[in-house]
Amino acid sequence: MNKKTLTAYAELLVKKGVNLQKGEMLVISAPVNSSDLVVEVVKAAYKAGARNVEVKWSDERITKLGLKYRSKKQLAIVPRWMVDQSEYYIENKVAYLVIISDDPEAFKSINPEKTAILRRATGKALKNFRDHTGSNKIRWSLAAYPNKKWAKKMFPDLSSDKAVKKLWEYVEKTVRLDREDPVAAWEEHQRNIERRVKILNGANIKYFRYKSKNGTDFTVGMPKGYLFAGGAEEGAWDKIPFTANMPTEEVFSCPDRNTAEGTLVSSMPLCRNGQIIRNFRITFSKGRIVGFDAEEGYENLKSIIETDEGSHYLGEIALVGYNSPIRALGTLFYETLFDENASCHFAIGDCYPTCVEGGADMSEDELLEKGLNTSLEHVDFMVGTEDLSITAVKENGEEMPVFVNGDWAF
Repeated sequence: MNKKTLTAYAELLVKKGVNLQKGEMLVISAPVNSSDLVVEVVKAAYKAGARNVEVKWSDERITKLGLKYRSKKQLAIVPRWMVDQSEYYIENKVAYLVIISDDPEAFKSINPEKTAILRRATGKALKNFRDHTGSNKIRWSLAAYPNKKWAKKMFPDLSSDKAVKKLWEYVEKTVRLDREDPVAAWEEHQRNIERRVKILNGANIKYFRYKSKNGTDFTVGMPKGYLFAGGAEEGAWDKIPFTANMPTEEVFSCPDRNTAEGTLVSSMPLCRNGQIIRNFRITFSKGRIVGFDAEEGYENLKSIIETDEGSHYLGEIALVGYNSPIRALGTLFYETLFDENASCHFAIGDCYPTCVEGGADMSEDELLEKGLNTSLEHVDFMVGTEDLSITAVKENGEEMPVFVNGDWAF
């Protein structure tokens, strides 16, 4: 990747991602292989007036060794300094940027139970920080950096160098770096998303009905005071807009956790902890998962669902047109950040509190009372198909087509 593009990407993440303000502290969580981009982000942040930039480095190879050699008991222990660090970030109201660059098969040989133990322990220990990002009290953004193993997984017939080059081309397209003015292109894109958000928020929807030929036959209700969001979001404390996911094509909200009925069938594989879950279906009754199966990755799916009580319910409903720019590329990214933006999806587990009126300031008990779900997990899975029909039924009984033949009706 050339320096000019990296610089433009970094500026986009600082200006449209976290929307860093003068005098703020930026924290970057990133793998060591993305250092070229991180350096450019740090430079862009200081030029934007950051008072300090801190980088939290990670390496999948080291994580894998820990999972291999540490006992389950050891994996369940989270150092106190990690919690203290996250509390410091909250106190200082940092902007938080996460750069991902995973090998989709990094943990393929690791016992899913061990990865689940580490995930649950970390999630529990850092719950307060996650609550602050989930409720947008901390402005945050998630972006990706290509690597050889990820690229070869996507393009196995190409050499490593050519695969990485092609993946970079795809990333550039999806985050609009291929436009003359990427920042302006994002602003136009976000306006289009906001138009649909306004329609849904003004529709007074009681529930949605999903149907497709692959077996999806499902209904789910919406809580009173629901709010759809998408494109640019707003900081709960400072009201400053930011873009949580780059790329993003979704319009999303939180369903009423107690209302899911029927079966959802996956339309794309799910890559989770370096392992693939393929061709799976999940059945709900009174909101709770009561059955599931998978052609591949059953134990991994089971470990997600059995994380806690909340991971037996849905925390997010997201709408993405079948003909989205990411779907149009015609490939599976093996990375949820991209694949979820190629398909309508739901998330098992935690909600986004800002998706209900006043939710950012509600306690867990108050969120549950409103019908929103809480969990240590939040795992997106894709259900969008070419023939998917989604109908919204309003409180007055009127039906409103939302998706026809897999794409937006408005």
